[in-house]
Amino acid sequence: DPVQADDGAIWWVGQWGNLLGRINPATGEMKEYPLPANAMPHTVTIDAKGNAWYTGNKNGTVGYLDPKSEKITVFKMPDPKAKDPHTLEFDAKGIAWFTLQQSNMVGRLDPATGDIKLVTVPTPGSKPYGIKIDAEGNPWFSCNGAPCLYKVDPATMALTEVKLPLAGTTVRRLDIADDGMIWYVNSGMGRLGRYNPRSGEIKEWPSPSGPKSHPYAIAVVDGIVWYNESGVRPDPLVRFDPKTETFQSWPVPSGGVYAGIIRHMRPTKDDNLLIHQSGTNRIILVTVKRRAASR
Repeated sequence: DPVQADDGAIWWVGQWGNLLGRINPATGEMKEYPLPANAMPHTVTIDAKGNAWYTGNKNGTVGYLDPKSEKITVFKMPDPKAKDPHTLEFDAKGIAWFTLQQSNMVGRLDPATGDIKLVTVPTPGSKPYGIKIDAEGNPWFSCNGAPCLYKVDPATMALTEVKLPLAGTTVRRLDIADDGMIWYVNSGMGRLGRYNPRSGEIKEWPSPSGPKSHPYAIAVVDGIVWYNESGVRPDPLVRFDPKTETFQSWPVPSGGVYAGIIRHMRPTKDDNLLIHQSGTNRIILVTVKRRAASR
């Protein structure tokens, strides 16, 4: 799950290698940091101080690396049922919000105090997966095991469910556009979806490669929706323009028909795309061509 820090460095995690990594994109230099035993990190996110945070997906922890001291600080889940922190994002106040997929929970961590609060999702087997924070500071997460999205009240941690209309829907990831629209991949049915939190309207479009395309990662950049179809080899990178409701797609080189699988993508500081291919140990920079402004 690559992410770019304010200094331009690109951070990544290697789950099976139990590593946190840093790339200098100007030189290509890479440095790896071994993590505590059995952390098996799933996500990396950068806080306002430049620390690289990871989720310990196999040992029930959340931790961070201070790049200056190279010291790792670890926070253990207070509930033994909370076994698998998954995806993590920070809100504007510096609070970390994270999902726990198999544990069916969502969590809140205050880095200043180390206090962790956990809430079990009422939908059985919902499998909380992707998580994003909206402009008002509300976390939203997707359900990889049920047709739903959830909104979290940041003060009370009360959960509000958004039921998605089609049976068979499962949602790997979501992203929130500048206009507040919540875009999600309907992974279970091969569709792209949009939820309007103001009106409650839900609209979906069939993905270009069909119902078995299994859309996975998603990012909204400059009003354009980008995602991949992980059920196709090699993974196509798909572009959707909400204004024209049109799709374009390009195959992403993956080194073989069974390789690839883009599990996460994020925009860079200059609004290009960083994507991670878990099957090829590659981090890929996608440079987006933009039309020159008309005069």
